[in-house]
Amino acid sequence: MSLRAAVVVASNRAAAGVYADETGPLIADFLRGLDFAVADPVVVPDGDPVAAAIRAEVDGGARVVLTTGGTGLTPTDRTPEVTRPLLDREVPGIAEAIRAYGVAQGVPTAVLSRGLAGVAGACLVVNLPGSRGGVRDALEVLGPILVHAVEQVVGSDH
Repeated sequence: MSLRAAVVVASNRAAAGVYADETGPLIADFLRGLDFAVADPVVVPDGDPVAAAIRAEVDGGARVVLTTGGTGLTPTDRTPEVTRPLLDREVPGIAEAIRAYGVAQGVPTAVLSRGLAGVAGACLVVNLPGSRGGVRDALEVLGPILVHAVEQVVGSDH
């Protein structure tokens, strides 16, 4: 039986239909490849709607929620601020590793991502950047550790 995962896309323009989000499907396909059960990504405007979407997924039994977008420096980038109050505890090494990997790939601006990672109840929540390249880099970091981390949240052993 697959564990449930969810993808939340924080994008004012994609939520308004200005363009189609391209990062959410990348993340959903990645999660399916790890044998998670994943519905289509939820696309919401930046800010409080992101918190509401994360909370709904956690309350609905998701074991992992990956967000994309809203982690930069613009005034509307609020994903870390709305994620932090939902977390019972942070897992800073994941977010640090995602930023470090981006820099190592020759993307110096990866250090500007303010994404968080942490545990909300029995769910691991990780904020990913909003660019396709940033998402690909983040998934490279998450690939080897995500299943183990999700199992550890509830005390499972390998």
